[in-house]
Amino acid sequence: MKHAPEETQSARIARVLADRIISGEIPPGARLRQDHVAAEFGASHVPVREAFRELQTQGLAESEPRRGFRVTEFDVAELREVAEMRSSLESLALRHAAPNMTRAILQEAEEVTRHGDSASTVRDWEAANRHFHRLILTPCRMPRLLRTIDDLQAASARFLFAAWRRDWKARTDHDHRAILDALRKGQTDLACATLARHVGWIGKRKTAVKNADLRDTYEIPG
Repeated sequence: MKHAPEETQSARIARVLADRIISGEIPPGARLRQDHVAAEFGASHVPVREAFRELQTQGLAESEPRRGFRVTEFDVAELREVAEMRSSLESLALRHAAPNMTRAILQEAEEVTRHGDSASTVRDWEAANRHFHRLILTPCRMPRLLRTIDDLQAASARFLFAAWRRDWKARTDHDHRAILDALRKGQTDLACATLARHVGWIGKRKTAVKNADLRDTYEIPG
C-alpha cells in the first residue's frame, strides 16, 4: 500500500503562508521577514527561503533586490487576466475530463454544491467552490494543467476574500447545477461553455473601508 509523501518543512511553511496571504491575513505589500518566519516554524533559513520561492512561483510573493520578499499587490488588470485564463484552461480541462466522468463524481459534486449554498462564511464557500471545480476537472488526468488552474483559483480567492471580508451573503450556485446537468446528459460542449462563462465573469460590489467609506471591489464569483 502506497503512502502519500510526507510534507517537507518548506512545503508546510509555504502552504501556511499562502493561506494567510490568500485570506488577507497577510495583506498585499507586506514584507515576509525571514527571521520571523524561521522563528515561528522552528526552521533554519534554508526551508524558509525555499518556501518564499514557492510563493513567488505561485504569484503570491515577489523578490526585491536587497530588500527580500514581499506579498504581491493585485489589481483589476490582474483579475481580468486570471478570469480569462481560468475560462480557457478550465473549459479545456473539463473537455478532457468529461469522457472519464463517473456518476459518483457527479453525485459528490452535487453534494459539495449544496454545502456551498448553505455556507455561513466566505471561507467555507470558497472551500466548497474550489472542491467542486477540483472534482469535475481532476478526471482530465493532466497534472500540469491542474497545477496551473490551482494557482489561478488561489489568485481568484484573494479577490473574493477582499470583496467579502465582512458581510458575506449565502448564494445559490445555479451555474454549478447547470454544468452537472449538462455532464449527466453528455452535453460536453454546453458544460464547457457554461463553465467558461461562469469563471470568466467579473463581479463588482461596494465594500466598506475605514471611516465607513465605500470602495469598489472586484471578484470572480465562481
